[in-house]
Amino acid sequence: MTHEKIIILDFGSQYTQLIARRVRELNIYSEIHPYNNIPEIDKDVKAVILSGSPFSVRDENSPLPDLEKIKGKLPLLGICYGAQYIAKISGGDILPSKIREYGRANLSFVNNKNTLLKDVPNDSQVWMSHGDTISTLPSDFEVIASTKDVKVAAYKIEKEETYAIQFHPEVYHSTDGKQLLQNFLIDIAGCSQDWTPSSFVEDTVAQLKEKLGNDKVVLGISGGVDSTVAAVLLNKAIGKNLYCIFVDNGLLRKNEFESVLKQYNGMGLNVKGVNSKEKFYDVLSGLSDPEKKRKAIGAKFIDVFDEESHLIEDVEWLAQGTIYPDVIESVSATGGPSSTIKSHHNVGGLPDFMKLKVVEPLNSLFKDEVRRIGKSIGINKELLGRHPFPGPGLAIRILGEVTKEKVRILQEVDHIFISALKEDGLYDSVWQAGAMFLPVQSVGVMGDERTYENAVALRAVESTDGMTADWVHLPYDFLSKVSNEIINKVKGINRVVYDVSSKPPATIEWE
Repeated sequence: MTHEKIIILDFGSQYTQLIARRVRELNIYSEIHPYNNIPEIDKDVKAVILSGSPFSVRDENSPLPDLEKIKGKLPLLGICYGAQYIAKISGGDILPSKIREYGRANLSFVNNKNTLLKDVPNDSQVWMSHGDTISTLPSDFEVIASTKDVKVAAYKIEKEETYAIQFHPEVYHSTDGKQLLQNFLIDIAGCSQDWTPSSFVEDTVAQLKEKLGNDKVVLGISGGVDSTVAAVLLNKAIGKNLYCIFVDNGLLRKNEFESVLKQYNGMGLNVKGVNSKEKFYDVLSGLSDPEKKRKAIGAKFIDVFDEESHLIEDVEWLAQGTIYPDVIESVSATGGPSSTIKSHHNVGGLPDFMKLKVVEPLNSLFKDEVRRIGKSIGINKELLGRHPFPGPGLAIRILGEVTKEKVRILQEVDHIFISALKEDGLYDSVWQAGAMFLPVQSVGVMGDERTYENAVALRAVESTDGMTADWVHLPYDFLSKVSNEIINKVKGINRVVYDVSSKPPATIEWE
């Protein structure tokens, strides 16, 4: 089944992925494509959205997409850079702002008779992020919204379904952003909102059946949400031809290997547990650089999977639970001007010697979407509510070289922290939590003795998709209790700190 879709042209904005999420929240399928590689505009494309950009339209090397097959032919919404670009190519003037607008602003004028701004109040708060201003518009452009500092906060082109806004409706701080996008996508573009979890499952299972046929597939399973949802979808498509492998890399949480294997009992999945702790400790020995650790773990995963896959006769595919944030943080998701933040062990293909093709049923989904899909196919609430856990495991929560002793210490610290969150009813209000083993030692006093031992940092964040995150204001009494328990029960730790940084500028993990 094909779905109506919205094409989002990416000019490198940090918010492009948020546009896609907001569109999908309205049950409308969206795809992100680079501005310089516009896909075929077929009958399924209902509208096009132009993203913001770190570039200025006045720059010589700024993005210059060809909108000939789009503008005036399909509903078009330009956001920030997109708004300025449409104005510029139509004969308008763009100048450096006399008063820059970054952050919150309020609309001082709104033309509510315009469909785009239906039910958007006059004082609506919006999020601005621009250093240029549209100073003049062509005669057939109508200003439909302003702020006290920027006259052209939004406009429409007469006799075209072309709209543009200087602010970002996709971010949380634009309080009526969802209403504006709904007006554009449903009232203007006429989308029927046909992209739902049940339709995704139906489509994906059908595609997997067609793609895989009677081939055998091996899947690395971790006990987390992503790999579990991927496994159930694949199991629906190919049944007994799916072989799940859960590798104990020695970097899991305390008792996780046994509890994860137990968790899959009764789910109808064919899961094999493989103890490879020593192999991973060996390749991590002497490594301190985060990227080198990630790559070493990724390479060893491939070795283990290659070895295990050879034990399965005629296996042809390796399935992975890769999701969209993995892809867009590892490489430019769109081929556009986005930059790499970090590499992921399950992104980037496989070496030629492995001879396995890759299938990734979730690589277009954000984490919250994966959970909705999981709920729709009956995966239990406790598993779906489990916090994300990094593929390289505790290796990237141990800053510096990884040793068995550091892993043991961090497992105990993590166990105390996570158990306390659950006991105090805080676990479900936190998106991700964990502990970091810091490469510093500090002076302490225990009894009458001076100590010189290790420090750990606790981290708890709230988020919806991992693209942005804020630290959770855990109660002081709770933090005090956890700190005391860690220092009293975990030998080798004499100091506990709490991380109060958000993403951006920090990342959720420390490495």
